[in-house]
Amino acid sequence: MGNLGFQELLIIGIVVLVLFGGRKIPEFMRGLGKGIREFNDAKNNVKKELEDGMKEKDNTPA
Repeated sequence: MGNLGFQELLIIGIVVLVLFGGRKIPEFMRGLGKGIREFNDAKNNVKKELEDGMKEKDNTPA
């Protein structure tokens, strides 16, 4: 991604606070966490299916 220092993170935090307000931040973070969790679950499912497919291919006689 890039090197984000303390100053950059502070500026991003201030912008988020101004745009969403103090009361919306927890809701926003919950939604972000849920989205990341769903993405990781989907990624793991695809990875498992690919691995299972490769194992199946290796076990079938030619």
